[in-house]
Amino acid sequence: MRVLVSGATGIVGRFVVEHLLVRGHEVVAGVRDVTAALPVSRPVETVFLSLDRDAPLPGFKGCDAFVHAAFQHVPGRYRGGEGNDPEGFRRANVDGSLRLWTAAKRAGVRRCLFLSSRAVYGPQPSGDLLSETMAPAPESLYGVVKWEAERALAALGTADFMTVSLRATGVYGLLHGLPHKWEGLARDYLAGRPVEDRVGTEVHGDDLAAAVLRLLTADAPLVGNKAFNASDLLTSHHDVLSELQQANGCRHPLPAPLDRRLFGEMDTTRLRALGWHPGGSTRFRADIAALAERLASDP
Repeated sequence: MRVLVSGATGIVGRFVVEHLLVRGHEVVAGVRDVTAALPVSRPVETVFLSLDRDAPLPGFKGCDAFVHAAFQHVPGRYRGGEGNDPEGFRRANVDGSLRLWTAAKRAGVRRCLFLSSRAVYGPQPSGDLLSETMAPAPESLYGVVKWEAERALAALGTADFMTVSLRATGVYGLLHGLPHKWEGLARDYLAGRPVEDRVGTEVHGDDLAAAVLRLLTADAPLVGNKAFNASDLLTSHHDVLSELQQANGCRHPLPAPLDRRLFGEMDTTRLRALGWHPGGSTRFRADIAALAERLASDP
């Protein structure tokens, strides 16, 4: 399968590209800088891809699928990623995405997957299980834009152009050349600076990439024009630092744990029914151990 992946230099894009390559698929990486080598296990073809309305469109010809993981935002921020330009934020991430999807459909791409977010659900009642059957009620502009994009893609869906949205939770995982999600937290803790607990749902980047591949290869009637939740663990900064303690022996006080019963988990029954099995606590512990090793090797 030949797959064009937008946002290939981002955290999710990198995991998706690598996961596809390792499993023998051909990848075309959509990037903003085609002169920079993508740090993955083998060379990949790169094409210029931008969400700007006047940018040239990438060549989709010959591609079987399009994974749209690109998202234009203020660096380091998703919620609040609009900065001082909410209209430009919406124009790029909704209109710009629609422009790419329309081009992909015209070029004969058969499947299109959009990386959406749990933010489409908005602030549901405390502790509620978030299911794909819920009516989205996004509160942040980030969530609004993701939901608008989901609907725009679904409207393009046909028997010959299968569309699907993957609503991802927080994504963690170690990648060469990129900071780990909890690297700043870990450095503060190891330096003895005060840290506070924060609860959230998480999924490892490679598990998210495995979900992407499942959706690209599943029977079309099972996934077409649907949304799927992707989440694995309900965890916290307290849990992260507790694992860090086990890995490096640091004994600074851990932050007081919050009551996680008030935080809504995501129902992943729909995705698991396709055979998706994330790494759970075993993968989480291994990842924090790898992070500890990285930090220990710093000069």
